[in-house]
Amino acid sequence: MAYQSKNLSVLAYANGFTLWHYTTADTAAEADTSGYFNEASDLLRSGDMILANTDTDGTPAAGIFLVASNSGGTVDLADMTTVGGTDTD
Repeated sequence: MAYQSKNLSVLAYANGFTLWHYTTADTAAEADTSGYFNEASDLLRSGDMILANTDTDGTPAAGIFLVASNSGGTVDLADMTTVGGTDTD
């Protein structure tokens, strides 16, 4: 798949920082590929964070992406930091 603007929303904004939410059927590795979020380059700033639900039609995962850079319209995210862990029960 590809980035879908309808799946990106603002959760909070303060002092030049925005906390976003994004949901996608794409895996975390696909979403953090440089250029995946280029269509949102006018919205995303370096240092913003994206709470994400990924691989929603497969093996769902959740985590936090850091917008590592946004230069010349090219957005690059750091790898997702996973939230949650193995459910041993």
